[in-house]
Amino acid sequence: MDQALDWLIELESADSAQQARFQAWLRADPAHAEAFAQAEAIWNGQVIRDTANALGARTSRRQRLRAWIRPMVAAAVLLGIGYGIDLPLRLQADHLTVAGERQRLQLADGSSVLLNTRSAFSSQIDSQHREARLYEGEAFLDVPEARGLPLEIAAGPLRVSTQGSALSLRYLDGQARVQVQRGAADIHAASGGARLRLAAGDSVSLGPDGLGQRQRLDPARDLAWVQGRLVFDNCPLGQVLDELRRYYPGLIVTASPTLAKVNVTGNYRLDDPLDVVRSLAQVTSASLHELPRLLILN
Repeated sequence: MDQALDWLIELESADSAQQARFQAWLRADPAHAEAFAQAEAIWNGQVIRDTANALGARTSRRQRLRAWIRPMVAAAVLLGIGYGIDLPLRLQADHLTVAGERQRLQLADGSSVLLNTRSAFSSQIDSQHREARLYEGEAFLDVPEARGLPLEIAAGPLRVSTQGSALSLRYLDGQARVQVQRGAADIHAASGGARLRLAAGDSVSLGPDGLGQRQRLDPARDLAWVQGRLVFDNCPLGQVLDELRRYYPGLIVTASPTLAKVNVTGNYRLDDPLDVVRSLAQVTSASLHELPRLLILN
């Protein structure tokens, strides 16, 4: 998709040599043509046109593409706009949540699970297995003590073995994180064999660069979502908006790199992300354009 977006920009003023390279790229892999078609569909869609009109953009299509096509496409991918439903994920998961939704689950072993927004989760618990998997999103688990097998939880490349604990798991964009509120958990990477034991108050992430350093958990901030809150302290607005996009059933866009770098502090309820965006626009002196399923900060 990154390559498709680059081509979408380059083709705005492509010469014959660039056109030939583009055709060779399309032929190299069927996924290339599919990605380019999806990128074009998103750009030509009503949401993009509404955004350009709301911004009153006088820049060229090429400049607008460079400024905000990537975050727009990222949000569109998240919402399934131009991409359809992630059918394999829906077939695998027992439980799914949409934007702004949370689910409380009770597993067969007595474990309770709070599934956060845009999450997918399944479990298999019987006499031979005590397993769960977070396919994407975020979950908070309260796992009771049990004779025999601990609960084994997979979240992308991260594996967690635990019982008698309370912990949060998050898996988004290839990055997994576990935060232990109570008890302990054994952590290991699915590849590479790195292992770590976490105690209450510990947190660790696993991404493309491997297992990170042990961090201390700040429950009031890091687990605020469990209480339905979003807490941030001196964070760049762009980072806050990235988190809010998971809760809002539409697109949130800012076309200003400067605005995205403005640091903000706040403690907000997550059940009304539109109100949060309005508040953030006010404290940053940004203009906010509200359209159906589309918020634009500028």
